[in-house]
Amino acid sequence: MTRIKYFGGQHRIWATMKTKILSLAAGSLAVLTPATAMAQSGDELPFDPYLDLRYRLEVVDQENLSEDATASTLRIRGGIETDEWNGLSALVEGEAVVRIGPEDFNDTVNGRTQFPVVADPSDVLLNRAFVRWRPHSSVEAVAGRQKVNFDNQRWIGSVDWRQNDQTFDLAQVTVKTVKGASIDYFHAWRVNRIFGPDSPQGIWRDTDIHNVHASYAIPSVGTVSAYGYFLDILDAPAASSQTLGVRLSGAQPLGGGVKLLYAAEYANQRDLGPNLADFSLDYLLIEPGISVAGFTAKAGFERLQGDGAVGLQTPLATLHAFNGWADKFLVTPPDGLRDLYGDISYKFGEGSALKGLLLRGIVHDFGATATDQAYGRELNLLAVYPVRSNVTLLTKFAHYDADGFASDTTKGWLQVQVSF
Repeated sequence: MTRIKYFGGQHRIWATMKTKILSLAAGSLAVLTPATAMAQSGDELPFDPYLDLRYRLEVVDQENLSEDATASTLRIRGGIETDEWNGLSALVEGEAVVRIGPEDFNDTVNGRTQFPVVADPSDVLLNRAFVRWRPHSSVEAVAGRQKVNFDNQRWIGSVDWRQNDQTFDLAQVTVKTVKGASIDYFHAWRVNRIFGPDSPQGIWRDTDIHNVHASYAIPSVGTVSAYGYFLDILDAPAASSQTLGVRLSGAQPLGGGVKLLYAAEYANQRDLGPNLADFSLDYLLIEPGISVAGFTAKAGFERLQGDGAVGLQTPLATLHAFNGWADKFLVTPPDGLRDLYGDISYKFGEGSALKGLLLRGIVHDFGATATDQAYGRELNLLAVYPVRSNVTLLTKFAHYDADGFASDTTKGWLQVQVSF
């Protein structure tokens, strides 16, 4: 079993950070941005500047490593977005990730492999920079560096959980000629991954990625999505694949404030381009649920097939959001992955002194698809509280109990985010 000593023996770190976070949230936070100053003077800018600060304390106890990790990092992100002129607009956004305190973690580039991984290396980056053209209300074209999120981010996502986004250097076209319908296509020649440019796998250059995603919101049915993702990645041949799939998600009122929730998805993935493997693997998701009076409960079955040699992969996904927050299945094992889970949450509503507070708990049971091997179980807990409209506090916990795969791991997070 994982040693929980970190959360007890070194509780003073948690207590100190909690005090700092609460002090920051309770303060006036009277920071005046240039846009605010101009607005107060009666002038208007042809662009909107913005600033976002996110401090996080992450601790990790991983049984097979000699040291526990403590990562204290601050992300500073800011940029400007121009007003639209004749359908044209632009955005430029910079980002700095700064370590605060000792370097007691493996950030994937510092060589401190005696510590567990916390993939937030320090760096200063151009996060996004693109030009947008809207020649018509139903057509939008973007060229440059941008983040992309499709559906629930199972296949394409920006990995916003980590301090550095995943972005694409791309050309993208979105067409919405029919109400409720959308068609997206993008071609990406470079993937800027969360590990940063100092990592050998931080940038995938000279990629030939073509992605098509179409969705249509059908009244009284839900949103149907169909997609084709074609990933030709020279820097990561094993991640090259072609995936075709379809997804349905929606909600139906049952009366008395009760809603039936549902999501179902199927996809098939095959090898492509530089991938030397030969495979055809299936993906399946079934997720029914129900919501009432602030409560939401879901049960899920997710299956990423493996054939014993290769497992179905989703290398461009927001992987942290799936298969447990301990991040033990960022790469699908060759024998595949079966995730049976239950997810329950409650959000305090109007009239409550804790309005906006979200509490969530998830339990996972993992196993293989090619064999009957058990992988283990995981517990995830989350609390998110909007102190103000621009200030959010978060605390999060994950415990993975290994059973024939990986090692026992416990993670905890405290975070405050302030936006201007």
